[in-house]
Amino acid sequence: MKSRALRRRECRGVTLVESMVVVLLLALCATVAVPTFATWRVRDQVDARARALLGTFAYARSEAIRRHTRITVCRIDAERRCLPSGAACPSGRADWSCGWAVMAGSDGAWRPLRIQAALDGIAVSSTLTSFAFTPPAGQTIGTLRNFEVAPRVSTPSMADASWRRCIRIAAGGRARISNGACGASS
Repeated sequence: MKSRALRRRECRGVTLVESMVVVLLLALCATVAVPTFATWRVRDQVDARARALLGTFAYARSEAIRRHTRITVCRIDAERRCLPSGAACPSGRADWSCGWAVMAGSDGAWRPLRIQAALDGIAVSSTLTSFAFTPPAGQTIGTLRNFEVAPRVSTPSMADASWRRCIRIAAGGRARISNGACGASS
């Protein structure tokens, strides 16, 4: 008889109180983790967008050198054509969040080499709407160019410069990325 009683005690399940404590702990962990995950996701998108733009500039410069032709980087519309200067994106914004393209050719005969799709959650601002890399050394015409990548949704915790990335393109055509704001505006 003792063996049956011992078997019953060993096979006992969890009580309702124990189950509720576990559910409460899981809910508490989820409540704490969701905001942290959301901020991590936004910061990751800012970093990814900045790296994509930096990679686009490096690619455009190398293509200008390789092809011995002028390569243009421009904002694009829904049909993947370069937007004219001062034109807004299809979303109504006047920044680079509508996407961009690396184009080879001349006026009227542009051929896209690489296209970066739109990402509305991240703002990519600059005073430029397009610019070109020229052969033989892949230089850009003009002065230093700045692009600022930042989250579009601004909460008090995202207001400081640590949420922003600055991409600077020197006249020689080389681009560099740094943390913080750079003063680029659209």
